[in-house]
Amino acid sequence: MKDLRGVAATLVGAVGVATVTAGAVMTARGLQGRGQIRDELIRQKITFPDEGLPAELGAHVGRRVENGPQARAFADMIGGNVLRATEGRTYAEVSAELHAAGGKDDELTALRETAFMGETLRASLMTAYQAWEVTSLTVGLGAVLMSTGAAFVTVGAVLASPRP
Repeated sequence: MKDLRGVAATLVGAVGVATVTAGAVMTARGLQGRGQIRDELIRQKITFPDEGLPAELGAHVGRRVENGPQARAFADMIGGNVLRATEGRTYAEVSAELHAAGGKDDELTALRETAFMGETLRASLMTAYQAWEVTSLTVGLGAVLMSTGAAFVTVGAVLASPRP
């Protein structure tokens, strides 16, 4: 029975060490990814305008986009601007109208270009936001794994200690 307890202690301890290590790697990679996203957003020099923001974005006036939530807010602002410019139509709808007009309508051509550029920028910012969210999940799961691993190491140590 004592040998079984020793084997169990070794296995539980080894699983604990592996889990702590995996959690530390996940946390480090998540933080590294978050830093890369931040660096790229800063490099783009995207700044909220000083005027004309919707009330819900008032906290962002004049600020640079440097993180995922700010990228999402800026993307939402762009989306609203595109919808206003196109009177609620999507890029696909404007393109269909232009196609139906034989492709010769200058106003629809300009509107399609505006919708395309706006939606492309919006999609890029939403990708940064989603990547930011994934890094948050990675950091959180890494912390959970480290805690779980520490618990396994503790149980392994208790199992390895001599019984009174």
